[in-house]
Amino acid sequence: MSWYSFRPYVSVAERHRKAQAAAKKMSKKGHSLAPISLATKKIASTFWGKAWCDNLEAYSDYENRLPRGRTYVRNGSVIDLQISTGKVEALVQGSSLYRVSIEFSSLVPKRWKEFKARSAGKVTNLLDLLQGRLSKEILADITAQDTGLFPAPKEIKLGCSCPDWADMCKHVAAVLYGVGARLDEKPELFFTLRGVDMQELITAASTSATTPVIAGNAVDTALEGADLTEIFGVELETTEAAPSTVAKPVLALARKSPRKKSVPAKKIKPKTRASK
Repeated sequence: MSWYSFRPYVSVAERHRKAQAAAKKMSKKGHSLAPISLATKKIASTFWGKAWCDNLEAYSDYENRLPRGRTYVRNGSVIDLQISTGKVEALVQGSSLYRVSIEFSSLVPKRWKEFKARSAGKVTNLLDLLQGRLSKEILADITAQDTGLFPAPKEIKLGCSCPDWADMCKHVAAVLYGVGARLDEKPELFFTLRGVDMQELITAASTSATTPVIAGNAVDTALEGADLTEIFGVELETTEAAPSTVAKPVLALARKSPRKKSVPAKKIKPKTRASK
């Protein structure tokens, strides 16, 4: 069979059967597979998953080949998908079992630094970040082309073992959509794929937080019940006192006047009559 000849048509049912057989065979050999299995026709339903798919569809470079990829990922043809730093490796069942390898450029350090500066103080915890519970301004910034966090086609290098001459064959398209489905389950893998540490966004928020103005009795209120050793980074000497002593108010002790020392009375000798 030549490189440019067409493969025989394989029905969805047959492809699904082959996919299950291939997965079972590899599992017996000790390979741990992570297939893409969709519960519904929706490929993604969370912010990170949908944003990933929307980003793919926003580029005209991909619009012709993406539809067939959706069909493949929906019928369970992606029997394994692994995400690591800057790379996605997958197995896709077509007329044969194909290996797909997609490389992603790491997020440009300058773009990451600028994004952290813009989002400082606006991304305060990892849970909100991973669930996409952020302001519309930040979400728009994340997904913005050229300045956001999602990759452009020029940052993606596609590869598949199938004989299709196109850079993006249907197997590659299925894997790209499969990444969106996987981000629905594990959104933290987006940052792994882009080669950045999501914790840095939280650190940037903490660093930019302004120190509250302390005036009057605010100092006492702010430090009340606080561990001064942890705050100031020094060990303060403390003395253990009996519970009764600790309970006494300081002012009450201050009001007590010191006891006067008693002076012993002088002994006076009785006068005696002079002898006549």
